[in-house]
Amino acid sequence: MYSPLQLAKKYITYYVHASNGKGHGIHSPFVFDFVQNVLRDKYKYECYDKIEALREQLLSNTKFIDVEDFGAGSAVIKTRKRAVHKIAASSLKHKKYAQLLYRVVNHYKPHTIVELGTSFGTSAAYMASANEEGRLFTMEGSVSIATIALQNFQELGIKNIELLQGSFQQNLSSLLSGIKKVDLAFIDGNHRKEPTMQYFEQLVNVSGPSTIIILDDIHWSAEMEEAWAEIQQHPAVTLTINLFFIGFVFLNPDFKIKQHFKIRF
Repeated sequence: MYSPLQLAKKYITYYVHASNGKGHGIHSPFVFDFVQNVLRDKYKYECYDKIEALREQLLSNTKFIDVEDFGAGSAVIKTRKRAVHKIAASSLKHKKYAQLLYRVVNHYKPHTIVELGTSFGTSAAYMASANEEGRLFTMEGSVSIATIALQNFQELGIKNIELLQGSFQQNLSSLLSGIKKVDLAFIDGNHRKEPTMQYFEQLVNVSGPSTIIILDDIHWSAEMEEAWAEIQQHPAVTLTINLFFIGFVFLNPDFKIKQHFKIRF
């Protein structure tokens, strides 16, 4: 992974070259709508306070649990026995991005959502809350982390989430074989190029014209940057939006010209 200094330099380069999202450099009606009604939506939705209160509980939980790493591993914690609050601090998606995921689901109303990487479930909770008529399948490798996530879903009263415990390799193929179409996918785990590309290809195979695939930490490492660059050039991809810490991929064949946007967020 990149060091904080390397990441900071990359962020400055991104910021300088990215659109401010106020119309300059955005000639796509679809992207303009995304910016105005998703990215810049400042409304405070009802579930925000409940999920953020849960996040604060996790950040103050000093209990130690055993954690199995299936992906690239924690960049912060190197031991198997870890404190819940330290896992929460390093692995939970910042509320700025977690709430963006809520707004994406709220705006586009995907029915079937797949998340690779549950952690303690805050991102899944946001997405599932945005469309209670939909179904969210989320995967977590660690038994102890998955157990806490399930408790969190129960505490929040969320009933449209199905958590699959085990490695992505174990669960993704079998899950997708029983799904006709994935409407939205959030890839937030492993952080290595080869597995990321494998997951992406599997998801593309069950995608439709309105499918959105979101990748976390696209600048986390050289490998993730390579994966992002390859995904941008994938034949099925017609539009990408780079927000630096997170990337959006659209597969809509109605977009006749492949376009890639960098937008400040």
